Amino acid sequence: MKIVLYICLLFSSLLYANVIEVGPTKPIKSIKKAISLAKVGDTIMVHQGLYKEGNIIINKKIVFLGKNLPVLDGQKKYEVLSIKADSVVVDGFKVIKSGYATLEDPCGIKVYNRNDVVIQNNVLDDNFFGIYIQNGRRCIIKNNRLVAYGTEEQKLGNGIHCWKSDSLQIIGNTISGHRDGIYFEFVTNSIIWRNISTRNIRYGLHFMFSNDDAYISNIFKNNGAGVAVMFTKNVKMFNNFFEENWGDAAYGLFLKEISDSYIIGNKFSKNTSGIHMEGTNRIQVEKNVFEANGWGMKILASCSDNVIKNNNFLGNTFDISTNGSLVLNTFNNNYWDKYEGYDLDKNGVGDVPFHPLSLFAVLTETNPSAMLLFRSFMITLLDKSEKILPSITPDNFIDNSPLMHSLAL
Repeated sequence: MKIVLYICLLFSSLLYANVIEVGPTKPIKSIKKAISLAKVGDTIMVHQGLYKEGNIIINKKIVFLGKNLPVLDGQKKYEVLSIKADSVVVDGFKVIKSGYATLEDPCGIKVYNRNDVVIQNNVLDDNFFGIYIQNGRRCIIKNNRLVAYGTEEQKLGNGIHCWKSDSLQIIGNTISGHRDGIYFEFVTNSIIWRNISTRNIRYGLHFMFSNDDAYISNIFKNNGAGVAVMFTKNVKMFNNFFEENWGDAAYGLFLKEISDSYIIGNKFSKNTSGIHMEGTNRIQVEKNVFEANGWGMKILASCSDNVIKNNNFLGNTFDISTNGSLVLNTFNNNYWDKYEGYDLDKNGVGDVPFHPLSLFAVLTETNPSAMLLFRSFMITLLDKSEKILPSITPDNFIDNSPLMHSLAL
């Protein structure tokens, strides 16, 4: 009986839902007027044109639909679109030139303490913050393109900024030119999937205090310092690309104070450091490719119980570096292109253990200026000597079962 009643209510709501058209040639020319006339469940269809209406507030459940990318212009004065109702859909707009204010964080589109909001197929151009979810639940941000043009970190907001939210889906967006491409703070049980985050001033992605999330099949390329995941646990990082994040303090992925997480199937290519780990515990690093980085991995002495296995290390200047002698992490079944051992029993595993930490990597960690001697005959001689008579590098920094051939990852 309850199911029948629900179906009847659903059909009655669809029957009485209206489509209100807005446009230069339509009877209603103002978006704000259309919102005031709309009832819960209505669709407002905005036709192509330029709309300068200040701060537009959606305070009821509607579908807000743009046809041929109508432009909502904040004129560098206003937050453009503020969503203050549950289950709103925003689809098909070009949102430009939001105001700038460091205390109020004006946005192209901002969701205020609401649930089940969908923001999709929009272009956000030259806004302070692009899309901002504040204390939202089950919101979807999908297939949007976000572009900003600032050159100074303090004068820019983030592309997609999410705060104190749960069960979000960030899917298929393209973000460039912001402070951070995607920013999560106190966000749980959420997924970041198939996004492209490039040329952002600071990070392509920035996690803070955000547990039980996953980011999968994203591209983070040519950002100021790559991706940072900090003060977090239970994160899954699968099949992402970390590329061309160069700089004095840059890395593909920076991990600080995280635990019980998985880094599987990613590619780290042409970064200053592929992964930089501080205070990380119980991380599984598996089936990744570290290729043509300055450092494949920097694992500081504050890290413990991490497992690094079945990865390919190819063409890195240094495969591994550390700043201490105590090693509490495990290396197993990795392929190292610098390995010079043999495999007499032909089982695909080297018969001689591999020490991935070179003497020169240890020296440059404490004396960065020693890099001036890189590729010199003296350093080559030191490294060869260290392999014969290890003295400085930790004895237990070792892969006992190095692979003879790279893995097909």
